[in-house]
Amino acid sequence: MENINWGSLGFGYIKTDLNVRSSYKDGKWGPLATTADEYISLHMAATCLHYGQEVFEGLKAYRGKDGKIRIFRIEENAKRMISTAEYLCMQAPSVEMFREAVTEAVRANERFIPPYGTGATLYIRPLLIGSDAQVGVNPAKEYMFLVFVTPVGPYYKEGFNPIRVIVDRNHDRAAPLGTGHVKTGGNYAASLLSGREAHHNGYPGVLYLDACEKRYIDECGAANFFAIRDGRYITPCSRSILPSITNMSLQQIAADMGLTVERRQVEFAELSTFEEAGACGTAAVISPIGVVFDPDNDRKYTFGDGVHAGPWCTKLYERLRAIQWGDAPDPYGWTTVL
Repeated sequence: MENINWGSLGFGYIKTDLNVRSSYKDGKWGPLATTADEYISLHMAATCLHYGQEVFEGLKAYRGKDGKIRIFRIEENAKRMISTAEYLCMQAPSVEMFREAVTEAVRANERFIPPYGTGATLYIRPLLIGSDAQVGVNPAKEYMFLVFVTPVGPYYKEGFNPIRVIVDRNHDRAAPLGTGHVKTGGNYAASLLSGREAHHNGYPGVLYLDACEKRYIDECGAANFFAIRDGRYITPCSRSILPSITNMSLQQIAADMGLTVERRQVEFAELSTFEEAGACGTAAVISPIGVVFDPDNDRKYTFGDGVHAGPWCTKLYERLRAIQWGDAPDPYGWTTVL
């Protein structure tokens, strides 16, 4: 792809060659098909438009130094899509169908997988939507499942450098017994205003607190929060937090590196005691947090020197990235090699 400057890619959409689709009708999924069409035809009363029957996932494909293509944790993304679909009363593709569609989409767009060493990857977006017409509040009877891909660079322009985060007590990302634990678009729509206000004030990240008491740390924007203290990897546990596959992977790596992993309620009052903090997710892997600003108390919490990533964030990041890129053995069987 001579027209793409791989090293300067941002995190956005670039048209690729093909996407993969299937429709669910009359109680069964149709065959997977590839198309160059970037658009979908929807009835104006489709449930995805009116009642939020929409599920998406995000994962990545990496071109290794050995030239092989590796996709990270397909099965976990498939299982999370199924879990979300069940909660939203939708018909999900099976793990096998999900895997086939993802690998087919990656193979069909192999020329868009960035070269090793550029830091860029191929982002994979599986999408499931309710597609037939309903005016009453009812689940759809027909669904569309599709997978498209696009090459991307770092999610944050800072790359693997500490970001500045602002605490937001004026907005809730998700209700405690709502949809925070599943990956549906409404959760992200609820964060847009908060994110825009944070960026306006010079902060690329938002730290949400629990919706009930504003006492516990919830999520960091669209990513899970974690912290390091006294040889422990500490991350919030709540039904309103999305179970991050990246966080799940980091917990395993942290334990194998000798850290004690704690998944529990994390009080905001603990923030001043942490040695390191970070946000983790598919898009950025780990974004170290340098500073958290609490506008309500006009207080800044700084981790390390606030400018450089801490030693544990760095070790965890490098270890996970090495597995994803194929630079280190994958003892967990997380990668699918094409």
